[in-house]
Amino acid sequence: MQLLKQENKKKSSILPLFAVVAFGLNIFTLLILMFHGSMLQQLSKQLTPRSLVQLADGRAITVDPTQNLERYPDTIRRFVGETMTLMLTWSQEQPPETIWEISSELLTNDVKQKFQSEIINGNTANQFENRGAESVFVIQRISQPVKIADGKWKVELQGNQLIFSNSDRLGRAIAFNKQILIQAIDNQKITLPDLPLSWHLAAYRLGEARLEIYNICDIKDNNCS
Repeated sequence: MQLLKQENKKKSSILPLFAVVAFGLNIFTLLILMFHGSMLQQLSKQLTPRSLVQLADGRAITVDPTQNLERYPDTIRRFVGETMTLMLTWSQEQPPETIWEISSELLTNDVKQKFQSEIINGNTANQFENRGAESVFVIQRISQPVKIADGKWKVELQGNQLIFSNSDRLGRAIAFNKQILIQAIDNQKITLPDLPLSWHLAAYRLGEARLEIYNICDIKDNNCS
């Protein structure tokens, strides 16, 4: 009986020691995790490329990477011209509904609805719905981009949409003179299907510029914004 009491006394005296040791181990583990976290954060900063900026006074500084809102003028002009050409060129092999579904991803949702209504309800309505009709967009002029805000530009585009049908093989021209407003975006909007066709690839390559059209107005509209 006495031995049992002594054994219980030893166990009761060891339990606080175990608790202290366990607490100490938890604190030690927490410190290790905090140390590893700070090391990973420093490593992440070291691996993130920094840019060298040369100032006008001759000084050079390094800066952290920021959102890229700049585009070359030729990149903007090419994006606008090829996007509108893709969107307004169709045939029996390239149905207008399919072309519109793909190319309209390069527009914001607001302008997408507005421009689609203009195409369907405008002068080209019958041709858009006529399976035998063909449309070719011919550009005459694309102005140099005018910067209107950070990551936003305006371009004037003048061209003609040539409409051909079985009954009119000579075709007729519909003037297309517009102001196109473009903005930079963070990510590519176009995704490729498993078996992409040529127009899927064309839209995808245009999307690589990370630009989108957010408004289309008449070229004489002074309130286009």
